[in-house]
Amino acid sequence: MVTILYAYRNREINRVKRSLNSLASQAKQNFNVIFVDYGSKKQIASEIKKLVEQFSFCNYHYLFSEFQPWNKSKAFNYVLKNLDSEYCFTADVDMIFHPEFTSVLEEKCNPDKITYFQVGYMSDDENKKEDVNYDDYNIKFLGSRDSTGVTLFPVEKLKSIQGFDEFFHFWGAEDTEIHNRIRKAGCELEFYDQKILMLHQWHKNYRKRETVHLNTELQLSQIVEINHRHLVHNSQNEIENVNSQNWGKIISESEFNELECFDTNLVLNNKAEVIEHFLFVELPRFQEGILSVCFVEDDFQTSLKYKLKKRMGKKVPKYYSLKEINDKLLLHIISFYHQFPYTYKVSNDLKSISFKIKK
Repeated sequence: MVTILYAYRNREINRVKRSLNSLASQAKQNFNVIFVDYGSKKQIASEIKKLVEQFSFCNYHYLFSEFQPWNKSKAFNYVLKNLDSEYCFTADVDMIFHPEFTSVLEEKCNPDKITYFQVGYMSDDENKKEDVNYDDYNIKFLGSRDSTGVTLFPVEKLKSIQGFDEFFHFWGAEDTEIHNRIRKAGCELEFYDQKILMLHQWHKNYRKRETVHLNTELQLSQIVEINHRHLVHNSQNEIENVNSQNWGKIISESEFNELECFDTNLVLNNKAEVIEHFLFVELPRFQEGILSVCFVEDDFQTSLKYKLKKRMGKKVPKYYSLKEINDKLLLHIISFYHQFPYTYKVSNDLKSISFKIKK
């Protein structure tokens, strides 16, 4: 039996429903689904849980990562580390599957091979169709070999290389990276394009949501480029095991609640030296407890005295914007601290950043 994995957060309910309905219509019911909700908002999580549990082949798991950046690698690794299925398929809630898809999956199961599939991409108009057969959808264009996100894996091979690289936060190259590593571990790679067995539901490009200013939706400037550089680095250095022994570990419900109930014990302004000292001294040295920090703008920065001194060329403090602090802090977190329980929030008025971490 193949376990089909979904990683999800705050997506439209109907999109998920179309995907799961297509699995319910498979000619061969030779699979089960583990649906990982990587920290959706409470109301959305409640709705998606009700939907997923309507399908007998599905198991729903909620992870308490609502106040952390999206990380598909961690969502999958949470399941993979203790998965007892021989094979798994990394799905996507955007996919609608051909009725013969799982029959082909079964044929392609091989302990020394991974298979990924060509995808047909649809237009926005196709998303508006309800209760139609697979063949009634129109394909706008076909995906290439570079689209690596939907793949059939032998589970033991994935475990032997410690799963997906958990450095990849937000939107990155985790799918291509794991293809590179598992191939070096001795797996043959097959691109299946004999028939289009899945269709991709249209959505806006995620990168178009990025803003140059601070946003309540967690964002990190240049993360796509950083993730691509990490992909190249792993490939050039032929790194096989990219994660620590704690790979697949996620913040628990009790840890999440403990952080939520913990009051702020440190308020820092946005002076450059204050931020640099926190990142390179205070944060790494802190041990055995919870560190709760709130970053705010210094009142002096908006004062008339500051503006006059700056205009006259006199010495004034150097300040970072909250967006610059956001980018510096998030990059530190995903590089050095993502394995610890933590929460990260931007206030609704965009005037403060809250960061809590348990070491």
